[in-house]
Amino acid sequence: MLFVGVLVVLPTHLPLRAQEVSPNSDIHYFLDIVTTSSRTTQEKALKTIEKKWKPEYEIMALEVMYFGYSTDVGLKMALLLQKKTGQNFGLDFNKWYEYIWSKEQKILPEYAYFKSQLHKSLDAKFENYFQGRQETSLIRMDEIRWGGVQQDGIPPLRDPAMIPAKQASYLEDDHVVFGIEVNGDARAYPKRILAWHEMFVDEVGGIPVTGVYCTLCGTVILYKSEVNGIVHQMGTSGFLYRSNKLMYDQATQSLWSTLEGKPVVGPLVGKGIQMDYLSVVTTTWGEWKKRHPETQVLSLNTGYQRDYGEGVAYQAYFADDNLMFNVPSVDGKLKNKQSILAIRLPEYPEQPLAISVKYLKKHPIYQSTIEDTRFVVFTDKTGANRVYDATNLNFKKYNQQSTATDARGETWTLYEDRIENASGEVRPRIHTFNAFWFGWQAAYPDTKLVK
Repeated sequence: MLFVGVLVVLPTHLPLRAQEVSPNSDIHYFLDIVTTSSRTTQEKALKTIEKKWKPEYEIMALEVMYFGYSTDVGLKMALLLQKKTGQNFGLDFNKWYEYIWSKEQKILPEYAYFKSQLHKSLDAKFENYFQGRQETSLIRMDEIRWGGVQQDGIPPLRDPAMIPAKQASYLEDDHVVFGIEVNGDARAYPKRILAWHEMFVDEVGGIPVTGVYCTLCGTVILYKSEVNGIVHQMGTSGFLYRSNKLMYDQATQSLWSTLEGKPVVGPLVGKGIQMDYLSVVTTTWGEWKKRHPETQVLSLNTGYQRDYGEGVAYQAYFADDNLMFNVPSVDGKLKNKQSILAIRLPEYPEQPLAISVKYLKKHPIYQSTIEDTRFVVFTDKTGANRVYDATNLNFKKYNQQSTATDARGETWTLYEDRIENASGEVRPRIHTFNAFWFGWQAAYPDTKLVK
């Protein structure tokens, strides 16, 4: 997502919903600043804000400043924020966000209404994300940031055209792809295409799926779209939480966590809705088609005009360790964008695990346990990680392709959904994904790290 600085100018007469916002609410002083070009009105609002200042004003002052930083009123808001907090961050928005996020969230009861009105001039659909939804939020609402695009401004690929491997002349063997196989249906989604779209909605192996690629935090996650008989049509909300993209569903406009596949703001919260994970592997095109010669792969005919060259999308972002959108804090145990394998078992969600991909490349067989679940990570020659249940097993050899041998001398064949030996014993794949260290650690600060 790419942010472009913009001054938000909202309609001068906002329709109030009495059941949500009192005419005497303090948020109107802030809205007076961004909904009018009248200097007199703006100056009066600034004076009132200064006189009535309270900690709940900090985030609204910052958001007004964020969108109007290049204007006189934006600069005055910055000076007021410095005066009232004693912090001298000037127009360094990231420092201000980190300061506010380092403390317990303090927001007015009508903050969600303020947020809806502040953002709706960017896209009228943004109002729906926040209006009347403050009490439903499972995440800090002051940490939800606009990512610089409108709803589906980064367009998902819906039922995208696929072609056989032999027709994919545009791909070189060393190009990165995200591979999936569902009920024997193998598909490859090249990074060079998906980076421009960040999401695909498809049916694979007869199963409706949603694949989401958060370029900022380096995650590619595959979900079953159907929950309790309802197929959720997902899209890109345009907003971020701790630099992880938030999805939305078309039916209710609820905001969903990319990492957990569940609604976190809106009417679907609290209804036990969570999409099931499916397996995805980050590998090379040459390795994927060798394992799956029958695979289909995305066609360049996506319906959109983009430069789908290898490494073109987000070239500058991937070239260094700087963040585009900051998080509450970073952990220096690894570089921000160092890739890790993320493991968070549904049975033990409070015990997230991150394993450095560099470490796994040096240890092609990695075996461990989370509570009573024993697992094994096999890392092939391309650096691709696949994780399987290893109950009562101890592996000694792996050819870094498709076979591994356990301590009993049994040979196991690796498949995308399982490992199986000649006797018919089967262990299922455990659904994991790769991520940048900073994004995973921001979401799960207490994660265990193996490096």
